[in-house]
Amino acid sequence: MSEKREIVTIDGPSGVGKSTLSRKVAAALGYTYLDTGAMYRAVALFLQRLQIDLTDEQAVGSVLAGMDLQLFPAGQEDGDVGVVVNGQDVSSVIRTPEAGMLASLVSAIPAVRKRLTEMQQTLGQQGKIVAEGRDTGTVVFPDARWKFYLEADLEERARRRVAQLRSAGQEVDSQELLAMIAKRDRDDQERTLAPLQKADDALSIDTTSLDIDEVCTKMLEVIQAQRT
Repeated sequence: MSEKREIVTIDGPSGVGKSTLSRKVAAALGYTYLDTGAMYRAVALFLQRLQIDLTDEQAVGSVLAGMDLQLFPAGQEDGDVGVVVNGQDVSSVIRTPEAGMLASLVSAIPAVRKRLTEMQQTLGQQGKIVAEGRDTGTVVFPDARWKFYLEADLEERARRRVAQLRSAGQEVDSQELLAMIAKRDRDDQERTLAPLQKADDALSIDTTSLDIDEVCTKMLEVIQAQRT
């Protein structure tokens, strides 16, 4: 059995609090926060803008070979990670519900999954990271020392996402967003390649009736109890 690495993985569907909790846990531990979802959103936007046929995996792979993707730390604890693709800052435009749906679509493309998984594993070689996404504990970092899988009721997840988007000044239809989240859940769970699922050794936490600080405290207690 391989030795566990100093990595925390936080997986789960949209709206369970992964991003906020990952930032808080990373800050508390002095680790680096790795937002894998932002990487898939950035690739999705990149391919869309180039009007690449997503069914043509060879074309997708060729285009990705010329893509330079860089992540930058959030400017504040509750801010999103900055993302720059080929010199263009796409940090804001990738945070829409539409970008999330497109990210779910391209994440099922083997060439995309392979490229980003390799990038993520390279970033995590030295350990001391908190990685959040949908397959960080199952595929990207199966040897992570601490794994969490967050869950919450669909309606509560939609309510949180609506509040988040409206606070950022975006107009959103709550029922339409609810339907989009439900569809993304199905797409992520049913895809053949790296589906959304709980790692066998991950701790599940239902965040429906818990606030961010309560969940963060629980996660840190688990991590601290196992640190040597």
